[in-house]
Amino acid sequence: MTDSLRPAAYAAIIEAAFELLVENPGAALGEIAKRAGVGRATLHRYFSSRDDLILALTKAAIREMDEAVEVACKDAPSYSDALYLSLGALLPLGDRYRFMATEPLEDHPEIRAEFDRQEQETFELVENSKKEGLFDPSVPTAWIAQSFEYLLYAAWESVTAKECTPAQANELAWRTLTKGLGAKP
Repeated sequence: MTDSLRPAAYAAIIEAAFELLVENPGAALGEIAKRAGVGRATLHRYFSSRDDLILALTKAAIREMDEAVEVACKDAPSYSDALYLSLGALLPLGDRYRFMATEPLEDHPEIRAEFDRQEQETFELVENSKKEGLFDPSVPTAWIAQSFEYLLYAAWESVTAKECTPAQANELAWRTLTKGLGAKP
């Protein structure tokens, strides 16, 4: 980005792209520029191609998710609490998660390394939560980690559909993750 480019325009393009591409993964760059309130030429000053934009969005989503979890968990008294706080921190970023699910860049080396790092951090959090007694030690860590991801997505979808508030979705996802869906004995 050069000094002559406006940071506000860049931010507007990023937000508009997230909004539009979550709604319609096939949205054209012209539609994104229009939603951002900029011309196509301005969009192309920042991103020479759709692939460049998708890469920038993926990096932004990863960074935002990492920052949200770091802030939420910095004073967590246990790994179990950190896992719970992570869920609450990531819920508002469900559109970022959904974007990454519809525009996967697993073959891009830098993105693959970031995905692997995030997965490893989640596995470590789950493993340590198992040691604290939150989860049955016989349940595979990968199963719990994937359940966490799917429940995060389900929570975000429920909030987006206005079926529940973010707080309700967070509690429902946590209860499902830690206690399952069975009736109380």
